Amino acid sequence: MRNHLFIILLTAALTLVLAWAVWRLSMRYKLYPGIRERDVHKTPTPRLGGIAMFLGIVVAFAVSSQMENFQIFWVEPERPWAILGATFLIVLVGVADDLWDLDWTIKLAAQFLAAWIVAWFGGLQILSLPIGGIAVGSSTLSIVLTVFAIVIVMNAVNFIDGLDGLVAGVCLIANSVFFVYSYLLLREFTTSNFSLATFLAAALIGACAGFLPLNWKPAKLFMGDSGALMLGLLMACSAIAITGLLPPSVLGSDEFGRSQLLGAFIPILLPVVVVLLPLLDFGLAVLRRMRAGKSPFSPDRKHLHHRMLDMGHSDRAAVLIFYAWTSVVSLSFLLMFIGTTANWPGEYLLGLGFGIAGAAACLTVTFLPAGTRSAVTAPESTR
Repeated sequence: MRNHLFIILLTAALTLVLAWAVWRLSMRYKLYPGIRERDVHKTPTPRLGGIAMFLGIVVAFAVSSQMENFQIFWVEPERPWAILGATFLIVLVGVADDLWDLDWTIKLAAQFLAAWIVAWFGGLQILSLPIGGIAVGSSTLSIVLTVFAIVIVMNAVNFIDGLDGLVAGVCLIANSVFFVYSYLLLREFTTSNFSLATFLAAALIGACAGFLPLNWKPAKLFMGDSGALMLGLLMACSAIAITGLLPPSVLGSDEFGRSQLLGAFIPILLPVVVVLLPLLDFGLAVLRRMRAGKSPFSPDRKHLHHRMLDMGHSDRAAVLIFYAWTSVVSLSFLLMFIGTTANWPGEYLLGLGFGIAGAAACLTVTFLPAGTRSAVTAPESTR
């Protein structure tokens, strides 16, 4: 645990310093887009925070390669190198988009290429489904499933980047819970507490924690597509990595049946559940715009966070509500897993009870805002 804590603190400190440097340089050389009518912020704000987060994570990778306990995933160096290469590609394209607004087809092609690099060169693939250990069936199908899973998570995380501190905070919470889960899973069913999954989760916690101070409202720096897509890519890699640590035969055994089955589902569901509502909102937005004869990528102001603003929530209150929902959902899954491995009476009841009570509280806060706000003041989305 001390090694993971060191990675968290190192990445957080580096990201914070680098984010401040990126902000200063961006303001000095005017590396920011002009303010549009639909933007929330009223002063020029750089969108290059993803560079600082990426550099912090690169240093974390470099340090881990020299630490004995992390050699467990450096034994096959092509995997971490493939992840770093794919991340560099995503950050490069994201920075270009943040500066010059690339066509969406270019960005999507880069996402598929990055996911393919991870699956093909890194060998990080979904080899079995968490349903009794069902094998995928073929290497081609495994690569296809992996690529689409990574691209979906990348876009889901990028999609919720609509308010100051939203993505950084949501990913901080989600990766913190995921780190605890993966750490406990390794301790329960393997001989080591170290893996690529726990390392990536620790590095992501540090990157989000280090970036959040400059991104909290009023934000001095945005992470942009480079940061949001990078977070989604590495979260997906972490989830896929943890599913490969347990042999399919164990998933179907009577001795570990329920706990292992739940344990296999969580790493796949957790990143998706965290962004489930934004995904639904995105699908509805595409249908809404196409039905109106518009491009599915044309901006409007009918997204989930805009609706929350219209209901009377302030920007900060809306972000905190997103944090609350993320905490309730992810912690509910974690408590259910802990209950099965610790043989608690009722096993799932504590997690379910926490989830129900938390959801009730979140619903109350969501639909009973303290004030009112005119729809005219809510800005259009950039997505």
